[in-house]
Amino acid sequence: MSNKLKFDFTVDKAAKTVYITREFDAGLDLVWDAFTKAELLDQWVAPAPFKARTKYMDFEVGGKRFYAMVSPKGHEGWILQEYRAITPKTNFKLYNVFADKDENPAPTGSDWDYTFSEQDGITTVSITIYNESLERMEKMIEMGFIEGYKATVKNLEQLLTTMK
Repeated sequence: MSNKLKFDFTVDKAAKTVYITREFDAGLDLVWDAFTKAELLDQWVAPAPFKARTKYMDFEVGGKRFYAMVSPKGHEGWILQEYRAITPKTNFKLYNVFADKDENPAPTGSDWDYTFSEQDGITTVSITIYNESLERMEKMIEMGFIEGYKATVKNLEQLLTTMK
């Protein structure tokens, strides 16, 4: 993958929002699939040595994805996502919240807005993550969200290379 691909990551504490823009050297169809199919998400969304394991995923408005980040020792950190809007190959929005193994959500979560576009075989993904509380955003960052997300992007680049 080219080092010239754009990767912007901005944290705006005042707005309780994280902005991510990333270019991928892959077509829109491949990148869209990597973000919207459980069998592909499980291959890249967890930073090593963690693994992602989807219990179920229903990618439609009102549908949910319930998955765990699994540590090498088998500890599971559960995440519940509810899809709020989907415009195929262009945009989807979801509500993301930590949960327990029985799907009981934490008190606060975040709204994620993904936008996809392609030009000359390069797909740009722009993500806006609005947190319901500054405390939640700060806890995500403290838990390694920035480093973890950068690591997962490397996983995604490798996956896209094998899918081409």
